[in-house]
Amino acid sequence: MIISKTPCRISFAGGGSDIAAYYREHGGAVVSVTIDKYIYVALNEKFDHRIRVSYSRTEEADTVDQVQHPIVRSCLKLLGQERGGIEIVSVADIPSRGTGLGSSSSFTVGLLNGLFAYQGRQASPEELARLSCDVEIDLCGQPIGKQDQYAAAFGDLRMYRFHPDGTVAVDPLICKRQTMEALQGNLLMFYTGMTRNAGDILEQQTQVLAHDLDAQAKMHKMVEHAELVRRTLEAGDADGVGEILHESWMLKRTLTGGISTGEIDGWYAKARAAGALGGKILGAGGGGFLLMYAPLDRQPAVIDALRELRRIPFRFEREGSKIVYYQPANLDEEQTAAERNACLRYL
Repeated sequence: MIISKTPCRISFAGGGSDIAAYYREHGGAVVSVTIDKYIYVALNEKFDHRIRVSYSRTEEADTVDQVQHPIVRSCLKLLGQERGGIEIVSVADIPSRGTGLGSSSSFTVGLLNGLFAYQGRQASPEELARLSCDVEIDLCGQPIGKQDQYAAAFGDLRMYRFHPDGTVAVDPLICKRQTMEALQGNLLMFYTGMTRNAGDILEQQTQVLAHDLDAQAKMHKMVEHAELVRRTLEAGDADGVGEILHESWMLKRTLTGGISTGEIDGWYAKARAAGALGGKILGAGGGGFLLMYAPLDRQPAVIDALRELRRIPFRFEREGSKIVYYQPANLDEEQTAAERNACLRYL
């Protein structure tokens, strides 16, 4: 039995610049932080030689090609786990799709991490992130970017730079503990109750970012916001992040239709009127979680203004995907000493 634990993330600025249609031409940058909302993936050797996958539904398959979940099927094939005899179960702290916390990529990263452990191997955060991008973008054809996979694999508060050649630079944000505590304490997150297909919104963004000069100019500014968030935090100005969030959201909501709605605009206006400095819908937009930045003395008024929404408390998470339980199955006699030692490193 193996269990992986992988965090979800909230992004502050630069989201959308991690889409290939943009960063291949201009380069991109995103600042995000992982939070204590997790995707758990359990893997266990199955008595028979079938494959059982349990998520929002349960599948039983005789071969990998019969597995209907595209990410599970692709991960199994990518790592050569095609002989069957495996059971995979996923559990999430939050709704698993359409909420803007990057949960789909957290699942992919966690599944790959678990499969590596199942095979008695380890993978670095960079390898987990890169392979997860290969699975979701290349093998499954999803119109998404790269930020979620890297955040899930590396964890913590970081800046991710997406280079035109496809490589990704991962840099920690260095700021004082007091600044980090102020940032964390001044953020409020609310569940709107609305989920959406992020792929549809991101497909539209891909099209406009490839051909619309006005949309490209807005994205250039949003990348500048990511750089500004980094400098603002390094200077110790947590409240400045709230103001950047507002400016960036005002731009993002005009990129394509579907990013915001009348209801979302109404909630956002109420929160601002109650004292919030800024905020955004997390992820591609259209629903999911609403993030607001409000100084502590203004939070009661903001919470009351959004009382129809469910507030979701959270804390920052310093670590990325990790194996939290590892009980190896009986090792084959043919397994080498090196593989045994690799297994023991998980204990």
